[in-house]
Amino acid sequence: MDVILLEKIGRLGNLGDKVHVKPGYARNYLYPKSKAVPATKDNLAKFEARRAELEKAAAKALQTAQTRAEALVKIGVVTLAGRASEEGRLYGSFGTKEIADAVTHAGVEINKSEVNLPNGVLRQIGEYEVAVQLHADVHAAVKLLVVAEG
Repeated sequence: MDVILLEKIGRLGNLGDKVHVKPGYARNYLYPKSKAVPATKDNLAKFEARRAELEKAAAKALQTAQTRAEALVKIGVVTLAGRASEEGRLYGSFGTKEIADAVTHAGVEINKSEVNLPNGVLRQIGEYEVAVQLHADVHAAVKLLVVAEG
């Protein structure tokens, strides 16, 4: 299925690219989130009429993401406290939602979908560096300190 991208999507294409994707990906993700439209002659003409508006919105989103990345660097270390055993293993874990909530509480608003944990949730006390993808082109790192509470 061919679609026209309405914004840049990592590993897929840039704004205005005509790409071939699986029908389920288009139907269940790209269309509902307004990230793409079907590649028909009518939609191509509508896209070309709106191209300047979409490019301006994409540039604004990129600038906002860069500003947020700079703010993430400035907050320094974010501390997460949880109950832990004598060996330093947490009773439970810290996932993307808890990390996003802690960073938001520290002063920079991020969503849990922007937090990247390739090795899974955090289950030990210690220092971690977690990758955050704020935009397809903007990545930042957040330093976390997981400590035992009490």
